[in-house]
Amino acid sequence: MNRKLLIAAGFIAAGVLVFANEGAATPEAAAATSSAFKYIAAAIAVGIACIAGGMAVGRIGAAAMGAMSENAELSGKALPFVGLAEGICLWGFLVALLIILF
Repeated sequence: MNRKLLIAAGFIAAGVLVFANEGAATPEAAAATSSAFKYIAAAIAVGIACIAGGMAVGRIGAAAMGAMSENAELSGKALPFVGLAEGICLWGFLVALLIILF
């Protein structure tokens, strides 16, 4: 319960910081702020995707090693699943690239 309350308070504080300077900002300052938020959003996209990909590769790798310890012929069948899990990181990078470019 306390964790949810802390997360909600963090989102509220972030919203206050985002909109606090909106009325007094010059167009140059607004453009700089927008540019800064683009880079923050790109970093969050890559960070979350890589953390999720790492968790997936860890679980798939552990399961694949367990399966291969029982039957060595399963090694070729587990490799595509590890590649799919690593693809999550690639998608996060592509989303970040689109955020920065557009």
